[in-house]
Amino acid sequence: MSKTVDYYFAPQSPWTYLGHERFAAMAAKAGATVRILPVDLGRVFPVSGGLPLPKRAPQRQAYRLLELKRFSEHLKLPMNIQPKYFPVGGDDAAKLIIAVDIHDGTAQAMRVAGAVFKACWVQERNIASELTFAEILQSLGLSAERIEQAHSQAVQTRYDADTQKAIEIGVFGAPSYVVDGEMFWGQDRLDFVERKLMS
Repeated sequence: MSKTVDYYFAPQSPWTYLGHERFAAMAAKAGATVRILPVDLGRVFPVSGGLPLPKRAPQRQAYRLLELKRFSEHLKLPMNIQPKYFPVGGDDAAKLIIAVDIHDGTAQAMRVAGAVFKACWVQERNIASELTFAEILQSLGLSAERIEQAHSQAVQTRYDADTQKAIEIGVFGAPSYVVDGEMFWGQDRLDFVERKLMS
């Protein structure tokens, strides 16, 4: 019986970028259904005790950069660990991904998410810009209408509901993968996600 993975993340998360392609490949290999759930970490952190990056202690910020460099080298993924457009708000990109999920399906939404991660962490583009969104959609052969649809009430309602669900089940950071009610936090837990999917 195939499993379902609830995939919680924020579009500006470097850790989600580092795990995204691996996660997509293992879910496909396992025949798992992915529910793509971008959420608002600005609402999650106050409940979970998390802090926005600029408010974290200097030693934590320094170690984060060290770990990003380690993981990008280990995974052989290109990455600018201090990109030009960061910190950056993720709400508009999240809602674009939701709009694509609604109108084009999860597979396309996963492609858009991957392109958004690369835009931020590899190409140093502004993922809060509609120009960037238009370029991403065009490169993937998707309709530019998704930008306007991302501002719809239906998309906002889902974004709010998915964020609230994340809070209710105890999500506290990105990425978080939930399989059969069991949560796995961080791209460095993907080996455990894979075992769960194959069990």
